[in-house]
Amino acid sequence: MSDELAAARAKRVAEMQNLPFDGQAYKRLVEAGLTWLRTNQQTVNALNVFPVPDGDTGTNMVLTMQSAYNEIKDLGHHKVSDMAAGVAQGALMGARGNSGVILSQIWRGVARGLEGEEVLTGANLAKAFADARDTAYKGVVRPVEGTILTVTKDIAIAAEAALEETDEPITILEKLVAAADASVEYTPELLPVLKQAGVVDSGGMGLYLILEGMLRYIYGEPLDTPTMTVQPMAALEFEEAMDSVEEGQDWEVVVDFYPENELELKPFYDALEEMGTSIQVGEGDGMYRMHIHVPLENRYLPIDYIMGLGTITNIAMENLLAQMDELNKNSEKDRLELTNIEPGEIAIVTVSPGPGISRIFASLGVAAIVEGGQTMNPSTQELLAAFENLPTDKVIILPNNKNIILAAQAAKEVTVKEVHVVPSRTVPQGLAAMLMHNPEGDTEKVAAKMIKSLDDVRTGEVTTATRTVEIDGVNVETGQVIALLDGKLVLAATTVEEACLSLLKKANIEDYELITMFVGADYARSEANRVADIVQEKYPDQEVEMQDGGQPHYQLIIAIE
Repeated sequence: MSDELAAARAKRVAEMQNLPFDGQAYKRLVEAGLTWLRTNQQTVNALNVFPVPDGDTGTNMVLTMQSAYNEIKDLGHHKVSDMAAGVAQGALMGARGNSGVILSQIWRGVARGLEGEEVLTGANLAKAFADARDTAYKGVVRPVEGTILTVTKDIAIAAEAALEETDEPITILEKLVAAADASVEYTPELLPVLKQAGVVDSGGMGLYLILEGMLRYIYGEPLDTPTMTVQPMAALEFEEAMDSVEEGQDWEVVVDFYPENELELKPFYDALEEMGTSIQVGEGDGMYRMHIHVPLENRYLPIDYIMGLGTITNIAMENLLAQMDELNKNSEKDRLELTNIEPGEIAIVTVSPGPGISRIFASLGVAAIVEGGQTMNPSTQELLAAFENLPTDKVIILPNNKNIILAAQAAKEVTVKEVHVVPSRTVPQGLAAMLMHNPEGDTEKVAAKMIKSLDDVRTGEVTTATRTVEIDGVNVETGQVIALLDGKLVLAATTVEEACLSLLKKANIEDYELITMFVGADYARSEANRVADIVQEKYPDQEVEMQDGGQPHYQLIIAIE
């Protein structure tokens, strides 16, 4: 650090120390943590252990923090305890994915530690993170070290140790950030799967960035300049941008190019930020892909700019508002007929990753469907809203994804209704559970039968690898077709056909009777039919069925029964 920067920091810290760390200051710290996390959201998303398109920890944590901040942004509370309680409530209702739910528990613990406090002090800050550690660990049935839980624990230990030297909250925050940084870097030593993949824990990194953002605010440092990293090309998820088109940024432009010289990321980002928003950059085999949202009059500016940097190989331009209008029209056409529930009956709420799968769930009698799955985990609030107004107090939730189970359990805790969570980790498990549904039965007994049925089906998933990695002895290259069996990476292949056949062999398909293949949104039905015919020819004693799933990213989801 230069002497000039150190002097500027010291001056800013001295100014901040003279201000009360009350509720309004707490609000500004939370906003800073959210801003810095959002700035580095894709960095966190890229820390995905498995090479599958679900690296959404950064997105889930940003959305959870955004909900927390939305809860307090207009509050005028000056007691830090009141503002902390608001953050905890907002984070709980907006929690998405396991990382978001655990983060909400951390803020809940912080609020407990600050209960009744007027301002932040070193002592109550240390107590807040001790309570955050305890609350977070209690919220997980089987805590795993080397995750965000470990980082929270190390932060609490550092805070308690710092109190022996000072009661000054800024100094203690500095020590917390340093401890979080060191803890994140050490996570691969505690969790072998991280070491195999060559990454640190993504949830822990997200928590570190939140705290670092708070400290950067105190230092007076910028919060809108991202850590300049480039994602693997296959990891870019442009479709998510359709969910929220910024006002005036109506066009999406994607450019593939080979730079003449080494690409300097900071000036590249700086130039693009003058043109538009939602900037993402990916790289693969020396080729770069740039994504940006721009207003109508700027739609050619990124192309002209990049043309001066190298050779353009492909350009894609889309009118986002026109696309959204079309999506809205299609959604009206595809409206589902859900089961009407009478008072006293059991309502089933299920999470579905695709329209075809939703139609199957609807035909089996579900009362409510929440869109979600890989890369799109619904929040606690969305799950709660799905059943809160149903005319019954008996509810069973099928998450159908391991990263949604905690959010479902959180929804269960904030309602007066009798809610049971059947921990289905895949769509085939959820469908198997639906066969046990009896709307007029005893809720606890029906849920128990559903849970037991989860073991009656195995799940295969075929997708495209988003990164190069070695996991459990399987070597994977970016862009290869990979297969997972019951959530475990089992093979890499060159084609979907090869992956499917090898997957079924590893599943000992001769021991089963039925193979149901759910076709993804981006996989041609004709090609899926061809693969299904090959499977049927190879395994004539098994029944092979084909269903339109419509799920993103995964060419096939396979139920083996």
